[in-house]
Amino acid sequence: MVASAQAVNKLRILTWDSYVPVDVAEDFRKETGIELEVTVDDDVGIITRLHASGGAGFDLIQPSQDRLTGAQQQYHFYKPIDITRIHSDRYFPELLQSVRANTTIDGKLYSVPFLWGAQGIVVNRRRAEVTDYMDLCNPALRDKTSMRALRHTLIAFAFGLGKDPFALYSDKKAYAQLMDEVAQTLISCKPNLHLYFESKAQLFAAMRDDKVSAALLWDSASWELNRENHFVHFVNPKSGAVGWMITFALAAKGQNDDAAYAWINYTLRPEIAARITKSTGSFTAVQGTLSRVDPRLKAQFFHSFPEGFKNIHWSPAMPAGLEEIEARALERIKAAH
Repeated sequence: MVASAQAVNKLRILTWDSYVPVDVAEDFRKETGIELEVTVDDDVGIITRLHASGGAGFDLIQPSQDRLTGAQQQYHFYKPIDITRIHSDRYFPELLQSVRANTTIDGKLYSVPFLWGAQGIVVNRRRAEVTDYMDLCNPALRDKTSMRALRHTLIAFAFGLGKDPFALYSDKKAYAQLMDEVAQTLISCKPNLHLYFESKAQLFAAMRDDKVSAALLWDSASWELNRENHFVHFVNPKSGAVGWMITFALAAKGQNDDAAYAWINYTLRPEIAARITKSTGSFTAVQGTLSRVDPRLKAQFFHSFPEGFKNIHWSPAMPAGLEEIEARALERIKAAH
C-alpha cells in the first residue's frame, strides 16, 4: 500500500487546526514520499469550501460524524470508504460502531473515526460542587456560570432534563417542543449566567479571576485548566456527556485515494496516534495509546471517564431543519432578561 502511495507525492487534506502535527507530517513524508498539503477549517467552513469548489480541491476531508450524512445526501461531497484497505482492528470497537451507524448511507460507509472528545462541565471545586447540567441552575451559583450560545448547550440541557434529544431527530414537531422546554429552562437559569463565552481564552480568564465557578466545556480544555489549578476538574454529568467525533472521509473528486489510505493507516499506529493526542489534547480512536501519552493526561482521562465510553451520548447525523429550530431557541434565550 505504501509503495503504491509513493507514486503520488501530494495529499491534500481539509482538516481542523492542529490535527496534522508538523513533525508527524514530516515523518510521514520521509517514510512514504507523500507531502501533506493542509487546509484548516471547521465543520461549517468545510461544507462552505466544498460547496464553493463543487467538492473539488481536496483528497481527504475531516468532518464531524454528525455533519457528514446530511452534506453527502444533499451535495455528494464524498465517496465510499473501502474498509478492507484500513487497519480497522486498531479502532476502539465502540467508536468504529458509532461512525458506521452514523455515516453509512444506502449500505455504503463514508467515513472512519479519527479523534473524539466530549462536552461536560468544568468546575472549580473550591467554589462549587456539581454532578449534572441542572446543577448550573442552583441559586448558589448566581452570576457564576458560563456556557456557549450554541446548539451543544441545548443538547446538554435536554439530557439534563431527563430527555433524549437524539431520539427526537426524526420528529421535528416533538424536537421543537423539547427545544422550547430547554429554552425556558435556560431562561430561568439566566441569573446564574456570568457570560456566554466565545473563545476558550475568554472562559479561562473568567475562571482564573474567580468570576466563573462552573461552565459547560469540553474535556481537553478542562484538562488544560486542571493542569494549572488542581481544584478545577472536568465532570462527566450523571445524565451523560455529549460526545463528538472527527472522521476521515474521501473527497468525491479526490485524486489520491492511495495516499489518503496510507495517511489514515499511518495515524492508526499507536505511537503516531499518541503524538497526535499530544498535539491536539484530545484522544484518537486508536487502541493502545494510553501507555504512550503523558502520564498526567492519562490520569485526567481516567478521572473524567472512569467507565470509559459508557456515559457518553454520541452525536448522530443531523437531519435538515433542526438547526433552524435550535437557532430560534437560542435567540429566545439570548434575548431574555
